[in-house]
Amino acid sequence: MKIAVILILLGQAYISWRTFKILPFPVWGKWVVALLMLMALVALILRFVRQFQGMSSLLLDTVLYDVGTSWLVVLLYLVLAFAVMDIGVATHLIPKGFNHHSAKASMVVFGAVFALMVYGYVNYNAKRRVELNFTTSKSLPKPLKLVLLSDVHLGYHIGKQEFAKWVDMINAENPDLILIAGDIVDISLYPIRKQRFEEEFHRLKVPIYACYGNHEYFSNIDEVKKFYDLAGIHLLKDSAVEVAGINIVGRDDRMNGHRATLHSLMQSVDKSKFTLLLDHQPFHLEQAEREKVDFQFSGHTHQGQVFPVSLITGAMYEKDHGAHQRGNTQYYISSGIGIWGGKFRIGTNSEYVVATISPAKN
Repeated sequence: MKIAVILILLGQAYISWRTFKILPFPVWGKWVVALLMLMALVALILRFVRQFQGMSSLLLDTVLYDVGTSWLVVLLYLVLAFAVMDIGVATHLIPKGFNHHSAKASMVVFGAVFALMVYGYVNYNAKRRVELNFTTSKSLPKPLKLVLLSDVHLGYHIGKQEFAKWVDMINAENPDLILIAGDIVDISLYPIRKQRFEEEFHRLKVPIYACYGNHEYFSNIDEVKKFYDLAGIHLLKDSAVEVAGINIVGRDDRMNGHRATLHSLMQSVDKSKFTLLLDHQPFHLEQAEREKVDFQFSGHTHQGQVFPVSLITGAMYEKDHGAHQRGNTQYYISSGIGIWGGKFRIGTNSEYVVATISPAKN
């Protein structure tokens, strides 16, 4: 966390300095732009200070959250744009005077970043439907259709109106079950309670099963459980259930350092039935293979949300997004239907998964 804060402050200082150099404005105009940039970062700081102090206002905190977290993405791309320009000047690919007090250079940098943000926002809202099909020789009365979600992140920036569209989309699939691999809550239950999100969950026509993610632990975990009960969400916290002819095993999140081992959870599972594991963070995938789990569904990574952060998540995890297989165990790591922070998807997608499990024909 400290390293991230230092990098953000260094990035802010760098783009402020470069903005002063590149803008064809008088000095006071450059100061105005630099201060607006700083205020965007201050908005993020104020949002988390208010949360730490227990202060809540749905409108104010939503504005602070949206402005502050969106600025982090803009900041990243401004740093990259200015760095590319500076490297170009240093290698004599760009004329030295091009990036100094230049309307043309300013339009190139700020215009390109603005266009990228517009694309990222549009791409975030274009939810990708991922279809998976499994055939099992294990006992299964009939084909089963599931909608699988992860990283919903309901709260200040993903409000009830947006979530209602997702509910309509899910209901249109006519699934037998809905499974959620964690991070239903973003960072606070206040906006969820204030907007009565449970009403939208009640519009879902089939049973919902979910495990915890790390973001549930960022809020009051006991109050999160009460909300799950209110919303009709069946919590699988280091527990397993047999429903519709399959086993669903839900692990507690790794934030709980004392969570049960997968081996202990699998002791009570009837392995003659198809077993689906919900585990929010896709670490130690070999455990599901070892326990002969048929399918593991995870999220958490967001696939980095934006490039080039996706390169970091790609290096951190055995698989940070998409279908994967180890032995006879299949996996899908979702980039999530929702998002943390600014609503931009660049080089990644927001998605939901529709999985059909069918019995093998004799």
